[in-house]
Amino acid sequence: MIAALLLAAAATGAGFQDTAALDRAVAAFTARPIGSEGGARAPVDARLRLAACPMVTMSWRTEVHDAVVIACAGPAWRLFVPVIAPPRPSGVVASRAAAAAVPVRADPVIRRGDAVTIEAGSDGFAITREGVAIADAAPGARVMIKVDDAPRPVQAVAVEAGRATLPGWPE
Repeated sequence: MIAALLLAAAATGAGFQDTAALDRAVAAFTARPIGSEGGARAPVDARLRLAACPMVTMSWRTEVHDAVVIACAGPAWRLFVPVIAPPRPSGVVASRAAAAAVPVRADPVIRRGDAVTIEAGSDGFAITREGVAIADAAPGARVMIKVDDAPRPVQAVAVEAGRATLPGWPE
């Protein structure tokens, strides 16, 4: 809360948020200085021109505390500040949250050059397009599909071998 009040008064005269004030607020939030274990990896880039925010909020990005999220509701902007994680003692098993943060690499179900049907729809309608995959993709991964009559490739989400859906559409 104190960090948010500091930032409210820290907007520069040019209408931009003071990045040094953001650094101080992150240090207060983490209770660690920049560059130290548990603190921000580096200062916020001073070249950023964020609109001045009367009240920012700070939170941890995940339960692992790997980054601080600085957010402003009006004007809307959000900034992620990476944090230096403390080393785990040898033999200590990672928590479930930390294990969940490490992606498991699945085998691709769509390979470059495969014929792919892109499907999208809901109750009452459905559309499909045929195309050729430009790259490999595992289930749930995004892949670019070249459709014959489209000037640019279409981005899709791999579902299974030879089948994909448009982002934002359920299988």
